[in-house]
Amino acid sequence: MPKSGVDAPHTPVPLPSQRRDTVPPSGRPRLRWIGPTLVVGAVTGLITAHALLYRYWIVDDAAVTFAYARSIAEGHGIALQPGAPSVEAYSNSTWLVLLVLGRFVGLFDHGAIAGFPDYVLYPKLLAVLCCAGTVAAMYRTASYLVRRPAVVTLVAGTVLAAVPSYVIWCFSGLENSLYALLVAWIAAVLVGALANGELGPRAAVVCGLLACTAALTRPDGAIYAAAFPAVALLAPRLGLRSRLRSTLIATAAFALPYGAFLLWRHARWGLWVPNTAVAKAQGVPSPRDLGKVGELVGYAGWPAVLLGVGMVAVLLSRPSAVRGLVPGLLIPLGLALAGYAVLQPDWMAQWRFATPVWPLAALVVTVAASHVLGRGRRLFRVLAVAAVAGAVALSGTLFASAASDFRKDPTFPMCWVADRYGHEFNELADLAEVDGHATLLVPDMGGTALTSRLRLVDYAGLADAEIARYYRDRDMTGLRDYVFGTVRPTFIRVGGAWWAYGTGLARDPRLATDYEEIQRDSYDVGGRTYIRKGVVTDPQVLDRLRVEAAHETHRLMRVERRDPLRACGAVLRAGEGTASRLRRS
Repeated sequence: MPKSGVDAPHTPVPLPSQRRDTVPPSGRPRLRWIGPTLVVGAVTGLITAHALLYRYWIVDDAAVTFAYARSIAEGHGIALQPGAPSVEAYSNSTWLVLLVLGRFVGLFDHGAIAGFPDYVLYPKLLAVLCCAGTVAAMYRTASYLVRRPAVVTLVAGTVLAAVPSYVIWCFSGLENSLYALLVAWIAAVLVGALANGELGPRAAVVCGLLACTAALTRPDGAIYAAAFPAVALLAPRLGLRSRLRSTLIATAAFALPYGAFLLWRHARWGLWVPNTAVAKAQGVPSPRDLGKVGELVGYAGWPAVLLGVGMVAVLLSRPSAVRGLVPGLLIPLGLALAGYAVLQPDWMAQWRFATPVWPLAALVVTVAASHVLGRGRRLFRVLAVAAVAGAVALSGTLFASAASDFRKDPTFPMCWVADRYGHEFNELADLAEVDGHATLLVPDMGGTALTSRLRLVDYAGLADAEIARYYRDRDMTGLRDYVFGTVRPTFIRVGGAWWAYGTGLARDPRLATDYEEIQRDSYDVGGRTYIRKGVVTDPQVLDRLRVEAAHETHRLMRVERRDPLRACGAVLRAGEGTASRLRRS
């Protein structure tokens, strides 16, 4: 009979998965689902309460997928706008499917539900469900590792609910909550398979399919295809032939559907990766990338991380049945850290690509603490608890500060982009009396695509295959020739960050000879708006454009400073100008 790490050294106690059900005094079988349900509900409630701090905020990148969901549901195909070329400007196919389903059943992109815009409510409700599923996976994993999984899950879940990085990005409108759910269940399946002493075909198929779904949710999710083979390699109790067979089954369960998807992508667009990866010029990772993990350590607090690593090390150093199960949790955690490290650095706040790290890290540290703090002399336990309390207090202070800072200045809200580059340019286009073939060059596509009546040209290249290739080849001369010689956009809007980007657009003499400046930001160095010369020939109309652009920019800046977490109306419609939207609101 194996020994449990939480009991006295000489008291044999079976693992939770090996214990028989007990019968309460009433004689009825114990309702085992009540405890887990209460724990999952309580932790999900804490996560949701934290998410309410950020109110209606949706990041603009999420609105790109929203726009694709609208186009697909309306029968316009896989395109950013109706009539636009088909480009894979998203990298979260499974999340896109959920949004399209919501659109079909009337829960998304139709209007307000109980007074809340459904473009905010639906993705955030999906996030609540995914977070609940993640907590359920944590409980399932803990049930194999400790005697009291409810307590451990409650503690680990409370820690998770306090991490702004996890909560912010799970409720951003992006796929992060679904991604974390899939990774958490990979760990739960692996730990369960180890506890039951069989990494058999069933576990292999489930892990392979979960890894495939993760890869379709985010491209870096393909890294989790290595989880099952790595765990099988560390399971010496199983025969070599059995491990090899299960590894091949897991690999096939991942590779067959994912390979079919890649072949479909290549047949449709001639690419093995989404167009977003081409535009971002994602390179081959190097060992130096692992240094980015230190960013997460600093974010969580060095004392807490060092204590957590120390307790995990102590757990692994002591002979116990649990020690053989922990790799099922540590290997997915290691892959999550590696996946974060190899991606291009992200300019957005709160470590967007680290979402799967937090539930796995919170759980493994809490499991280790329950074993380590439950043994040893009294003085050791007192000192250890004091050290943990101090580290938790420091990390809590860091998290509270991060949450407060984000509430004041959230990352690129969708509503700001929808108003600034969608509604406002609709108004300018009406004043300029341009036709339906007018174009707008702008680097921010999300809210713009949901609201603009102009044909959009993505200066960032995510939704434009031609521009993406120029970024991939680092051919900025070709990019400028393409913009000024081929596209010749009606309007050009480039913000400060993109103005300073090394494309040379601002220094190209064709900007001065071919375009009229109609607005310059006072709040954003380099933020400027242009209209192509000849589009407006009446000087009075040109003056009206300048007045309107300046007025709307200052008005929107006041609104944004007053409430950056706001919604932007009950529904986002393509073609509305600022004035008509305000009348409708």
